[in-house]
Amino acid sequence: MTGRRADARDVLVGIDPVREWHLPLAWAADEAYRRRLPMRLVLAVPPPHDTHHGDDTPGQVALRRTGAERLQQARDWVHARHPELAVAGDLRGGFPAPVIAEAARQARMVVLGSRHLGRVAEVVGAGSLVVPVTAQAPCPVVVVGDAEHTTQQPPYIVAGIDGSAASATVLGFALDEADLRGAAVRAVSVWQPPVFLLHDEEVALRAQRALLAETTAGLSEKYPDVRLTHEVLVGHPVEELARAAEHALAVVVGRRGRGGYTGMRLGSVVHGLLHRAHCPVITIPTE
Repeated sequence: MTGRRADARDVLVGIDPVREWHLPLAWAADEAYRRRLPMRLVLAVPPPHDTHHGDDTPGQVALRRTGAERLQQARDWVHARHPELAVAGDLRGGFPAPVIAEAARQARMVVLGSRHLGRVAEVVGAGSLVVPVTAQAPCPVVVVGDAEHTTQQPPYIVAGIDGSAASATVLGFALDEADLRGAAVRAVSVWQPPVFLLHDEEVALRAQRALLAETTAGLSEKYPDVRLTHEVLVGHPVEELARAAEHALAVVVGRRGRGGYTGMRLGSVVHGLLHRAHCPVITIPTE
């Protein structure tokens, strides 16, 4: 593998100290190899419940030892998959979500595994990472819940386009990823009919198609090796995007939507896809 890009940072992976980590680690290792980036594996050891005795209690020492062993296992696994990759292990003290969100400040992207928990459990569970890190990380976050199972040729990536200023950033990331993988890109915009239709549906769809065409204009020349198509679907955005991405390599969306969950800095579509999509969900910061 040749030298990496001058502005490169690393691909960060949050390692769960207990649960399976092979799927997100494999995705991240392959991505780091394609992008010629180093990897950093971060595992957080939560502080003791009894703060009076600090980190030197037998239980806390055992947790740190187990965490270090877990990190070394993960590093060995990555080296077996891609011997050329530079892989660092980072054992930190603290609760996992804030630790990984802080570590993300120096990362090109963060890769996490998903346990497909219910929405409440994913947000407030003691070991929950997906929603808090996705909401706070200043870089793209990739959530890998299932193995890639694309059955269509060429393989494709879905880019969710909502007409906002961030749509160009989302589409740019999807095209860059597809270019690295030899994949196509489906730019998808979803029009959700209002409860009371005040305008002619065909007029609304034409406006949506015009917005999508404007977002994708000129990009085929910039990425001549990527087949780019665009389409407007009708229905609920989460349902339609999840259906469009059913056999995709990934679905890419902006992190903030036009409504819902603004306190968590996540749009409702992102929340929905994190629990519904079976391919990796890549969220792009829009600020």
